[in-house]
Amino acid sequence: MKKIIATMLTVAMLACPITAYAAEATEETAATENTAESPVAGKKIAYIMYMTPATIFQMWSDSFTKTAESLGMEADTFFCNDSADTWKSTIEQCAQGGYDGLMVSHGGQEYAWDFLSGILEKYPDLKIATFDTPFKDANGEVAKIDGVVQFFQQDAGFAATLVEEILSMYPEKVEAGEAVNILQVQQGAGYNSPFDRRQVGYQPYEDEGKIKTVERIAPIDDQNATSSMRDVTAATLPKYGEGEIDGIWCCYDAYAQGVYQALVEAGSDIPMVSVDISNEDIQFMQEGKNWKACATTNWTYNGEFACRVLALEMADQYDDIKAASCYYEDPGMWMEIPSSVITQEQVTSKEGITIENVGEVADASYLDKTWMPTCDWMDAILGPLA
Repeated sequence: MKKIIATMLTVAMLACPITAYAAEATEETAATENTAESPVAGKKIAYIMYMTPATIFQMWSDSFTKTAESLGMEADTFFCNDSADTWKSTIEQCAQGGYDGLMVSHGGQEYAWDFLSGILEKYPDLKIATFDTPFKDANGEVAKIDGVVQFFQQDAGFAATLVEEILSMYPEKVEAGEAVNILQVQQGAGYNSPFDRRQVGYQPYEDEGKIKTVERIAPIDDQNATSSMRDVTAATLPKYGEGEIDGIWCCYDAYAQGVYQALVEAGSDIPMVSVDISNEDIQFMQEGKNWKACATTNWTYNGEFACRVLALEMADQYDDIKAASCYYEDPGMWMEIPSSVITQEQVTSKEGITIENVGEVADASYLDKTWMPTCDWMDAILGPLA
């Protein structure tokens, strides 16, 4: 019966317009001596990503796969090309096809709770962990699913550290208690959960008078966010005189790329900072102009972290998940990946810096792993975190 289901799954996936990256064992991961000590050895898991395979998500996938293989598991990755229907059908197919655990990413808050609850009712032995996937019930209230750990990037931390970066550029104003003027690139409340959480980190600085938001701008065309943001920024800059904008704070790097292009085209020297990172962002910072910093997480570590969480769920070791420093008792079953800042100074300090090797020049926090969940058998197989 299992063979029939597996065959059906394979056929279904070939017919489905998704990109699948089968796990390819390397010598390093295949030759793990301690897999017999792993309670999840022999299990089959998948990383199912709503979006397309951008560099950071491929870094996640590679690390997720490597960690899984080290623990004696088989891992696959499926990218769903920004289609909610494909995301749902892929999860359904994997559950039907006998996968033991699913790491699902970027599901929409308007459908994720209801859909995943239904999946687990049909497949009660399946384990699911989620990334950037808020749960809300039919009434729009925050909801939970028993046994499902949700985790996110430390979005409020991103926002706060970037405000601090801008404040550090104006020590005289800060010392005098004068507000620093910021052009904020941010969607309004309710656009999506990560942006809302970033506003939580930004807002206290305005409430305390440390910053003044001169204006909030966002793309007019969400389907072409970068080019739209370039046009919106180009139209906004002439409204302000010299010194009326001290810095530009961007909630998302796709928006920031358009902002940067507009600043360069206008010959402006206004500094800017942004959330998230890509090789294009690093290249722009390396030009030595306006783009001063990106707040991000370590995307290679994100994949390992995701696999650790899912493996501990599958081993029914929730206490070890809760023992991690990044776990939040309130609201519970909730974790946040710590943020780091990558600066223009860092990425220009050495030739050939890309997102893949930025750890060579980043602060120590970027390479810190002590916040991840672990246990005795994980330490024995993967090595201690510290």
